[in-house]
Amino acid sequence: MRNDQEMYNLILGTAREDERVRAVILNGSRANPNSPHDFFQDYDVIYIVTDVAALKRDPGFIARFGELMIMQLPDEMADPPPRGEHGSYAYLLQFTDGNRIDLTLYPLAQLDKLWKDSLSILLLDKDGILSPFPPANEGDYLPKPPTAKAFANCCNEFWWISPYVAKGLWRGEFVYARFMLDQALREQLEIMLTWYIGMNTGFSINSGKYGKYFKRYLEPDLWDMLLGTYADADYNHSWVALYVMGNLFRRIAGQVAVFFGFTYPHSDDERVSEHLRHIRSLPMNAKEMY
Repeated sequence: MRNDQEMYNLILGTAREDERVRAVILNGSRANPNSPHDFFQDYDVIYIVTDVAALKRDPGFIARFGELMIMQLPDEMADPPPRGEHGSYAYLLQFTDGNRIDLTLYPLAQLDKLWKDSLSILLLDKDGILSPFPPANEGDYLPKPPTAKAFANCCNEFWWISPYVAKGLWRGEFVYARFMLDQALREQLEIMLTWYIGMNTGFSINSGKYGKYFKRYLEPDLWDMLLGTYADADYNHSWVALYVMGNLFRRIAGQVAVFFGFTYPHSDDERVSEHLRHIRSLPMNAKEMY
């Protein structure tokens, strides 16, 4: 596997040797001073170029970066394909040696419209066209405190979706039930967990995409509860995971409500929780719910 220095030499060497590339910006986790370093990290790179179309037509351009395992062209994948932001074009490149580069070609003519990501490092600027970058930081990725409406909406959505899981399990519609549990319901739990961690850290911590750093910032008992929301392909275990998810949501949402002076919907929680228990107790040949 090519090491970090070899990859940076390749990325910058390619840019220096190609007159169409005028500047290079590094984004993402490799620009993040707080991100743990390992060999799975992508190289998120922006090339500021004079002619996006010409580089797209050049078959040798991408070949320079190494032997591909697989490539994805997100700007070509819809029907009709989306247009890259301000004429940009992305190559997602997974190489056979394990390295990955997410390379975006961004037109020089649209430089004034380039989003200034706080996790950015200017690696190369041939013409002095970019102002100096501030030190890379997580400012654009920090969670924001909830509004009262956002909090109420999250609670409402969580308890509204919970019966979908229950009826799916009772009907034997396992795939449907697990979609509602593991995606629709979990999304609301993750929102609340992000607020809970933000509340405890002054909203100065990035808890990671899809909660990848939750373990760092949750108390051990809450982390154990969160692990208990992941069930195997078993109906009874899925019921237990649903109950644990409700208990965890109730616990952290109650604390978030107290901290911000919001109102937690105890009545909704109690009625829905009782309904879930009732659905689980129904015999499979029941003709009516109540």
